[in-house]
Amino acid sequence: MELLRNLDQKDLALQMAFDSMPSPRNHRHEKTFSNGSQLDFPQSLPKSPVSTSPHSSPRPQSPAEPVVLSIRFNQDNGCFACGTQTGFRVFNCHPFKENFRREFEASGIGLVEMLFRCNIIALVGGGKAPRYAPNKVMIWDDHQGRCIGELTFRSEVRAVRLRRDMILVVLEHKIYTYNFTDLKLLYSVETLANPKGLCAVSYSSSPSVMVCPGLRRGEVRVELYSQKKTKFIAAHEASLACFALSLDGSLLATASTKGTLIRIFNTKDCTKLQELRRGADRADIYSINFSPTNHWLVCSSDKGTVHVFSLQAPSGIDPKHGEAKNLNANSGSLLMAGSAFLNYAVGNAGSSLSFMKGVLPKYFSSEWSFAQFRVQEDTHAIAAFGPEKHSVVIVCANGSFYRCSFDPSVGGEMVREQYERFIKPDEVDKVPMSVGT
Repeated sequence: MELLRNLDQKDLALQMAFDSMPSPRNHRHEKTFSNGSQLDFPQSLPKSPVSTSPHSSPRPQSPAEPVVLSIRFNQDNGCFACGTQTGFRVFNCHPFKENFRREFEASGIGLVEMLFRCNIIALVGGGKAPRYAPNKVMIWDDHQGRCIGELTFRSEVRAVRLRRDMILVVLEHKIYTYNFTDLKLLYSVETLANPKGLCAVSYSSSPSVMVCPGLRRGEVRVELYSQKKTKFIAAHEASLACFALSLDGSLLATASTKGTLIRIFNTKDCTKLQELRRGADRADIYSINFSPTNHWLVCSSDKGTVHVFSLQAPSGIDPKHGEAKNLNANSGSLLMAGSAFLNYAVGNAGSSLSFMKGVLPKYFSSEWSFAQFRVQEDTHAIAAFGPEKHSVVIVCANGSFYRCSFDPSVGGEMVREQYERFIKPDEVDKVPMSVGT
């Protein structure tokens, strides 16, 4: 990826002589690092054999097979990692392949956070027999095949986010932000109860933006680190269920526990730009992701349908004739055009439909999805845009991987281009799983 080629190696040097550095007294955690390390960003992850370090062992040949505990894309959505009951695995999305796996002695990894495609990975223990305590973030160096440091907290870690310059650790009521170079605590914020570990950060070098739950239901806190400003958005009346930042941090997409609407905000001034409708029924939103160009948005939910929305201006309305122009013959475009027409007609005092103002259901004023793809309803799935133009990759907890394509001018049902099994059917056990975007 071009972003990876442009990374400044000077900025990536980890100075890890922190064993003797005292932790500030007001920090509710401990931190330790050992030895030196250099972040390397190869064009593709090496497909290496199972680690044989003292901290790991070959895959056990017992009937106890791995169980998927979490799935998460890396920052450019070119790879995904899954934590299992016996370790973790990293896969490439296109071309699809398993890059490597690390199997431990029947001890689980609950959370896996990659740093683009380099050798540094953040791990949190989980599952039936956690490899590490769930209140610790372990920094794993895959070149050395072992953990080179840790952050310890007084409560369970809900999520970890990595940038080239920052480590963010999400607890249920607090988020800590550290400098990646020296592990110095930069910021800490209080949040409303956050059991899902909701947190998003921009991955481009500038501007630096972080979003997390506020202290009120449905409120999003926006930290504009570059401007040293904090803003709050009353995004929803219901509690937050999922949100995502665009790669450059300029756009924020949010969904509530109702799961019917996704709202798009400008992070600079917190204005609402667009409202997208996933459906009329309640749903649990599992993932939201922007395309690299910010022209499209994809989301997945427990309804088993992956939706793609257009973030470009919908087909316009000619106020003089009250007609939608340039309609595409598909349900998504017709619904968006119909929505725009009704908005115009109802809001125009001279229209014969103006008497319906305040009577029409709210879903007539929001934009419906442009393209869709159906997966199984009984599995967690996360979705993102693939490296190929107008492609979507979908990763499911049942071990299924899909790559689909959509027509940007027609929309409708997406075409399945590829299907793979990254976890064998006999390896999957139906247990609660953490998913991330």
